[in-house]
Amino acid sequence: MEFVHKSVLFDEAIDSLDINENKIIADGTAGGGGHSREIAKRAGRLIAIDRDPDAIKVLGERLGEFDNVTIVRDNFQNIKEIVHSLGLESIDGILVDLGVSSFQLDTAERGFSYHKDAPLDMRMSKSGLSAKDVVNTYSEQELADILFRYGEEKFSRRIAKNIVEARQQKEIETTFELVEIIKQSYPQRAMRDSHPARKTFQAIRIEVNAELDALSKLLDGAMDVLSSGGRISIITFHSLEDRMVKERFNQWANPCTCPKEFPVCVCGKKPLGEMPFKSKSPSKAELEENPRARSSRLRTFIKY
Repeated sequence: MEFVHKSVLFDEAIDSLDINENKIIADGTAGGGGHSREIAKRAGRLIAIDRDPDAIKVLGERLGEFDNVTIVRDNFQNIKEIVHSLGLESIDGILVDLGVSSFQLDTAERGFSYHKDAPLDMRMSKSGLSAKDVVNTYSEQELADILFRYGEEKFSRRIAKNIVEARQQKEIETTFELVEIIKQSYPQRAMRDSHPARKTFQAIRIEVNAELDALSKLLDGAMDVLSSGGRISIITFHSLEDRMVKERFNQWANPCTCPKEFPVCVCGKKPLGEMPFKSKSPSKAELEENPRARSSRLRTFIKY
């Protein structure tokens, strides 16, 4: 098994955590160990978290040389429970890379990619609700809503209608069966912009893995476990994730609810911290080496 994930914004993410040998850092999406290895070299302790059982196996091998690493199979949304279960009150940094790993995309049987024919799956944890379940059991309205909300797919209603019609003939079982239905739902003029299945596959993957809910829960728990001066850095890959992170960080940095015309704050809500920079995107050199990084964005928040 070759679990590979080209860690995007690698230097930027590591630098944003301001790591030193006295700090405890959690990597919430340890994956193939790219960021984790570098953190382990610099930090006093690394908590490497991932919900993918394949990643956990590989992390045991790739981080085995470090005696300051604890590997945890769990969802990063449970960051508060994970930290406390290890007997810790707080930690000094959290890194989360929300991208699907290259291993997950390139391993056909995981069913994440619309470029490879495979069983419809898309489960990061390899358990629970699958893409096949969503496609074959959700109502037409539910499918249309998911595609529009999570994929920002403007042809969501047409795709949902055609999915329901197709599954009445036979169960939709593979990625290419779904891709063909999506292609038939797209007007020819729209096929030139990007692969027609990209937004639908993104939407179904988000639904299967409850990704936005997990991110929201992570943000809720992060402020409870970060120490004073602690940092949370999040790498996002699409606008829905980035908007949630941006809004939450802005809310933490400026929680005042007083009307703008008030000369001074009277609500008493104080900033919880600050952002050391607005956001960072990949360099031209990184994009040439790893085109999958093109939509990534890094945001960091420092707790007071």
